[in-house]
Amino acid sequence: MFKKVVITTTLAGTLLLAPNVSEAALGDRTLYNGMSNSDVTELQNVLDDKGYFDYHTATGYFGNITEDGVRDFQRSAGISVDGVVGPQTVSALKGSTSSKSSSSSNTYSGTLRYGDRGSSVTNLQSQLKSKGYYNYSVDGIYGSITQQAVRSFQSSNGLSVDGIAGPNTFAALGGASVSNSSSQVKSASTSNSSVVSIAKQYMGVPYVWAGTSPSGFDCSGYLQYVFNKAGVSIPRTVASIWNATDKVSSPSVGDLVFFETYKSGPSHAGIYIGNGQFIHASSSYGVTISSMDNSYWAPRYLGAKRA
Repeated sequence: MFKKVVITTTLAGTLLLAPNVSEAALGDRTLYNGMSNSDVTELQNVLDDKGYFDYHTATGYFGNITEDGVRDFQRSAGISVDGVVGPQTVSALKGSTSSKSSSSSNTYSGTLRYGDRGSSVTNLQSQLKSKGYYNYSVDGIYGSITQQAVRSFQSSNGLSVDGIAGPNTFAALGGASVSNSSSQVKSASTSNSSVVSIAKQYMGVPYVWAGTSPSGFDCSGYLQYVFNKAGVSIPRTVASIWNATDKVSSPSVGDLVFFETYKSGPSHAGIYIGNGQFIHASSSYGVTISSMDNSYWAPRYLGAKRA
């Protein structure tokens, strides 16, 4: 009987010393889109530290935003770009120098790119903003929003579209004002203002699952109804609207803004009304106006598109 107790105690001790899955660290398992655990939280914090998860909060959910950050890091690190965090990516993450710390000491060399920070990026954002390509706060962080703004400017000015602000891009920014692209942004904003005007007419309409009329809307039913009223045809579901519309670097009044909520990919959307706000059919409040900067929506923001 005594020996049996000793063996049981020994076995129990062995079991207690066994690694607990909840205590696993980044690198103990492969991470990919759709997973939700503490390792993903650690991954998101590491990506943020290196400048690949800016403007977002670590949630522990591996969705499209996290996958995009992983892909951007892999591309920058020169490793296989698959959006999956395996041994190679973990090794690069642990060995790579933080872009935040390295870029803060960089002096402006004539080329700026994703991950850079500082006064040179601030100046770049200000120039892009003055020409209508950047509608967010000037924060000195060269993240995905700034990169897309650079791409849009390059495309409109016949430059190589790579999202990197080099000598040719700066020369174009510092030259004559880009009247055509600026007027395009303004005209789009003007034409889309009617969408916002129509959208606001239904403030307070309750949320109804599968609702498509002023007696009750769901998220996409509201968008389809409003755009149809404005003479623009869009699909019925958020995912199909996302696929059928054109991406823009930053939203103008009347553009669609998309979010990743209860599932991976675009699952909620609204209409941008300016000043960092959007109008949408909320499951909690019905048709309402929300801030894109609040703690719930900001980390779930996927991007803006134009119908």
